[in-house]
Amino acid sequence: MTALIRYQAALLLRSQRWLAPVLLYMAFLGVGVRSGQPVLDSLGYTAAGLLPVTAWLVQVCVTQEPPAARTVVAAAVGGQPRAHLAALLTALGSAALLGAAATAVVLLISEPAATDHTVRIPLPSAGVAGLLATACCVLLGAAAGALCTRPLLHRRGWSIAATVLASLLALVTSGSPAKYAVTGLVTGSLTGTVHAPVLPLLGAAALATAVAVLACRLTSIRG
Repeated sequence: MTALIRYQAALLLRSQRWLAPVLLYMAFLGVGVRSGQPVLDSLGYTAAGLLPVTAWLVQVCVTQEPPAARTVVAAAVGGQPRAHLAALLTALGSAALLGAAATAVVLLISEPAATDHTVRIPLPSAGVAGLLATACCVLLGAAAGALCTRPLLHRRGWSIAATVLASLLALVTSGSPAKYAVTGLVTGSLTGTVHAPVLPLLGAAALATAVAVLACRLTSIRG
C-alpha cells in the first residue's frame, strides 16, 4: 500500500491537477481570514472551506489514471479495490496536510480571543479543536468525493454536480459532523470557550470508512 500511495502521489504532483483546488482554497482563505481576527472564528472558516476542496482532490486522484493504466496497476497489486483505496488515501493525506498547514498559519496570525475580544482563548486548546474540526471536514469531504465519482458515477458532468451538492449538504445539514464541528468553533468564539469536536470526528471517520469500503468493493464490479 505504501508503494501504491507513493505512485498515486507522484501522479498527482506531476499532473498539476492539484493546483486548481489548492489555489481555490488559498483564495478562499485570503478573502475570509485576516491577521488579528478571533482565532476560533478563523479556524471554523478554515475547516469549512477544506471540505469541498477535499472532495475535489478525491475526484482528481481517482480519475487521474487512464483506464488501461488502472487495469495494469490493479493486476500488479492484486485487484481494483487496493488501487482505488490508495487513490482515496492519497487525496485524504494531501487534504490533511493542506488543512494542517492552514491551521498552523491561522494560529500564528489570529488573535487568541473571543469574538468580543474580552475573553482570552488558550492557543493550544484552540489548535487542537481546529485540527479536529479540520479532520472532520476532510473526512466528510473525502466521503462526498468518493460517493460522487467512479465507480458510483462515471459521467463527469453528473459527478461534478453531485460533488458540489454533497459538499454543500455536508456543511449545512443538521446532524452533519462537519456542521457540528464548525458551529462549535463559531459558537465557542462567541462565548469564549473551546469545544473539541471529538464525537463529530468519530462520526465522520465512521462515515468515511463505510463509504471507502463501499467504493472499493464496487470497483471490482463497475471499474
